[in-house]
Amino acid sequence: MLMSSADRTATLFYQPNGFRVLKPGNHVICAVTAAAIPLDELRYWSAERQEAYASPEAATRRLLGQV
Repeated sequence: MLMSSADRTATLFYQPNGFRVLKPGNHVICAVTAAAIPLDELRYWSAERQEAYASPEAATRRLLGQV
């Protein structure tokens, strides 16, 4: 039976201008808040750290070392 990517965490390779899906899924987990981020809503990530962020505030907190 083929498994759907619904409700599965995706594995992504983050690049400066986008990302590549390594393992299909419908969301990733925010490195700061642990919130699920639907792939179609993913706007913030770090290619250097290979992390996703749920919001610009979460990305800033990570960048400033506040987590």
